[in-house]
Amino acid sequence: MAESAPTREAIVEALRAVQDPRSGRDVITLEYAQRIEVEGGEVQIEYQVPAPAFNEELQTSLRDQTVAVVSQLPGVENVSIAVNTAHERPTNTLPGVKHVIAVGAGKGGVGKSTISLLAAVGLQRKGFKVGLLDGDVYGPTLPKLTGTEDRRLDLDDAGRVLPAETQGLKLVSMGHLIAPEQAVIWRGPMAQQYVKEFLDRTHWDELDYLFVDLPPGTGDIPLTLAQSIPLTGAVIVCTPQPVALIDAVRALHMYEKLGVPSLGVVENMSYYVCPHCGHRDEIFSHGGAETAAQELGVPFLGSIPLNIAIRSHGDAGRPLANFTDVEPHVIECLDHFVDRLRDVIAEQDRKATPLPQLKTSG
Repeated sequence: MAESAPTREAIVEALRAVQDPRSGRDVITLEYAQRIEVEGGEVQIEYQVPAPAFNEELQTSLRDQTVAVVSQLPGVENVSIAVNTAHERPTNTLPGVKHVIAVGAGKGGVGKSTISLLAAVGLQRKGFKVGLLDGDVYGPTLPKLTGTEDRRLDLDDAGRVLPAETQGLKLVSMGHLIAPEQAVIWRGPMAQQYVKEFLDRTHWDELDYLFVDLPPGTGDIPLTLAQSIPLTGAVIVCTPQPVALIDAVRALHMYEKLGVPSLGVVENMSYYVCPHCGHRDEIFSHGGAETAAQELGVPFLGSIPLNIAIRSHGDAGRPLANFTDVEPHVIECLDHFVDRLRDVIAEQDRKATPLPQLKTSG
């Protein structure tokens, strides 16, 4: 008597043993398995893999692992497997801009704008040309953090937007177009158009890094950004407590699906050191982001303390002071974060640039 056909549930469970060799995570968790069809003893599986991870080695590994685990199920006679890219990355780059880095978070209130600014200022201090695009249409805070609330954007003779500048840092924000007390009441398509306009029309000139400070969540604006230009990668900001980490993981998975490389996770408000007695408190717990990064197979970029000076410099619009007029342990943490981010990007560049081929003649 012939065995009954396998169930879809049994196949899904078997696929949990199939792992992406790069991250060590299974294809069900990664949501690679987009189509599973069963007809009698015939099983068809289609994987959709983010473009940065898509290569011949991965295809072979997924096929071999899948055949090994699925063919052992009762009733399976044949396994057909297709491995495709989930998304084609956009190719229209920003003229003169070497790296575009999205800074996102799964939830609000984790200090994403502060981290974006710290990364930008930290790299600028090391001699790089850096810009900031404030993608948070509804809550643009970068003008306040940089002391540029009174600036208004101008156009050049070609109709391109000229960024505001502060101490060499270039900045474009909705906060430079409206009064501080004015509310932006837009539906999603309007917010998306804002991002596209600033991407298409801003004259950044020559930049080594452009940071895009995104609104929290996984909505229209992050999607528009990822589908409009090829991003170097995404930095995810979170705080240590479990509820923030859950949302950070969601944000990472969103970028994976969009084919955007993960540059890593940074833990903000990681701990508090009393400036008077030096006692350290881990108010929101500590180390959760580093553990999550290890489990997800992405870089951990560092821990930023909850610090009164960072808050006061932000209120005063003095971003450079965060690297000079603060306690030594804060400067050390910020420098470590900036250096780690720079190193991750540099390593990604090296992997993306093929070695020269040496030709020999016999």
